[in-house]
Amino acid sequence: MLSPSYTCNYVTDEQHLRSNERAWAHWRKIKQPKLIVAPMYDGSELPFRMLCRKYGAEAAYTPMLHSRSFAESKKFRLREFSTCEEDRPLFVQFCGNDPDILLDAAYQVESLCDYVDINLGCPQRIARTGNYGAFLMDDLPRVKSLVDKLATNLSVPVSCKIRIFPVLQDTINYAKLLEDSGCSLIAVHGRTRDGRTRERANWDAIKSVKDAVKIPVLANGNIRHMDDVQSCLKTTGVEGVMSAEALLDNPALFGGFRSGEWVEDGEDGFEDGKLDRGDLVVEYLKLCEKYPVRWNIIIAHVYGMLRKWFETHPDIRDDFNVKRKLSFEYLYSVVDRLRARGVRFPLYVKTKRPEVNLTPYS
Repeated sequence: MLSPSYTCNYVTDEQHLRSNERAWAHWRKIKQPKLIVAPMYDGSELPFRMLCRKYGAEAAYTPMLHSRSFAESKKFRLREFSTCEEDRPLFVQFCGNDPDILLDAAYQVESLCDYVDINLGCPQRIARTGNYGAFLMDDLPRVKSLVDKLATNLSVPVSCKIRIFPVLQDTINYAKLLEDSGCSLIAVHGRTRDGRTRERANWDAIKSVKDAVKIPVLANGNIRHMDDVQSCLKTTGVEGVMSAEALLDNPALFGGFRSGEWVEDGEDGFEDGKLDRGDLVVEYLKLCEKYPVRWNIIIAHVYGMLRKWFETHPDIRDDFNVKRKLSFEYLYSVVDRLRARGVRFPLYVKTKRPEVNLTPYS
């Protein structure tokens, strides 16, 4: 990865102060959410966001939306974006590299969200090909122009989700550039562009960003259960944390529920939470009936939440895999068939659940 050689021209101290004051005023206005659903491509759509909100999530991101397609195609907008009155606070995330097109897309949603977010962290091949996401880390003047364009013209604040550079000072300079360009909140994924999900996220680097800027900061990486939430807040001092893959497996994570893999055999202090993934699938399907989304999204979520059951009962999994005509009735029947086998994979809660202190540590 290339280290940034671009040095920004800093705004005046007075401009900087006013911008930061607005950033914090808005953060307080939306009640300072600490438990946040991260953006997930085809994963953080409205029904899933609403399921996570029921179980403790206090804010959520939409999936990444392609700015050109969103700006130019009403059909794309209707298919890929939906929200409701209860779906707040909401970050709507766009990818792109053209300031004018990004602004046109953002205009479509500014009255429906609390932040317009710029995806500066996607490391996938499609982002390399399209020159967006984490690959804009090689073109910081363009990043500055994107943030400035939105911050100058929108009625809602601009946020940015980033990855870290291999060199810490480069990451700090990057965060300061975003702040000085008008960004009101930075979400930091504590891995580099080339880092993999199974690698440990660098919370120390996130803390360094938090210490360097004067706007709200969120942490992303290694949030698997509520103990991780506490540890991350303590280590980094950030305003909030977000989770992605762990929520796909367990949408009730922020409600204090954890899967058996995070409870040691015979470990004291945990009990059956009287909730399992079958219950969550049923709740999710009901939300999908209320807020329709594409079938491929539904299938991915059902498969993700029922993975352990499918591994135990591969015949039901195989039937699910070859089913050509799906319906909600069929998906409910899959849960019923699995339950009839008499095997449960419960989600656990702490036996004594003291009130969790989510105040960032200084």
